[in-house]
Amino acid sequence: MNTRPLAQIGQELIPGYRVRQLRGRGSFGSVWEVEAADGTAYAFKVMPCSDSTAAAKEIRALQAVRDLCHPHIIRIEQVWSHAGSFIVGMELADGSLLDLLEAYQSEYGTALGAAEACAYLTQAAAALDYLNARQHTRDGRRVGFQHGDIKPSNLLLFGDTLKVGDLGLLRPVSAPVTFAHWAGTMDYAAPEVFQGRLTDWSDQYALAVSYCQVRSGRLPFPAMTSSGSWPRGFLRPPPDLSLLSEAERPVLRRALALVPQHRWPSCGELMAQLKRAVAAEQGPRRRHAPRTFQPASSRPS
Repeated sequence: MNTRPLAQIGQELIPGYRVRQLRGRGSFGSVWEVEAADGTAYAFKVMPCSDSTAAAKEIRALQAVRDLCHPHIIRIEQVWSHAGSFIVGMELADGSLLDLLEAYQSEYGTALGAAEACAYLTQAAAALDYLNARQHTRDGRRVGFQHGDIKPSNLLLFGDTLKVGDLGLLRPVSAPVTFAHWAGTMDYAAPEVFQGRLTDWSDQYALAVSYCQVRSGRLPFPAMTSSGSWPRGFLRPPPDLSLLSEAERPVLRRALALVPQHRWPSCGELMAQLKRAVAAEQGPRRRHAPRTFQPASSRPS
């Protein structure tokens, strides 16, 4: 992977937008906090692309995503092709759900409580059900979208509001089962994804894995290698839910079923079942957000 920085602190990455700081780096690029001429802060995701045809295709896909409007989906402000990269300008979050989990582990030595995890991921579920519903028009067809890369680092926080981010892997689907090449993060991928299929329930599986992680501090399966390959006929082992409460386990086992049709009818139903399951348990009061997790507005520039 090329680790050469694609931006520099103080650089005017796009005319009128000056780089403040690096906010994160992943396999597909880096995210930078930038300041517009009027002082407004934005997030710029910078992704290298040496293939101009591929870049143009990606930009068209992201431009189409801008038409999606939901209170729990990140708002894309603009998309540029610039200096061998394409840049996606978005509203700036305080951080991600993974950042919050790491702050809890650092300050309190524990993961998020059940009520708090439900509050955040119920918002993610609403966004996913909106995307998944075949109510969108693409190339003259009614389609739904599978996000394809749901994980805590792509669930962004704006105070107590959560928004689903990183929309570059959205796949239009017009049937309950669609053949598709794998993309995304293997640790969160549904079993059918390894067989070259996307289903109406693939995002739900990744949401359930994310819930397990923010509640227990670890994934419910052994971490996978990053080689991008797996044995023919690969199946995940049964999930290890031992760090979750007895009330949560049966709900999550269904969401993590090997057969997609055996999962919950929707992401919203999964979260409704979890909220009912944990409501009967007497848990600790919700804690104050860790001091190490500060809103973006309070961080030094």
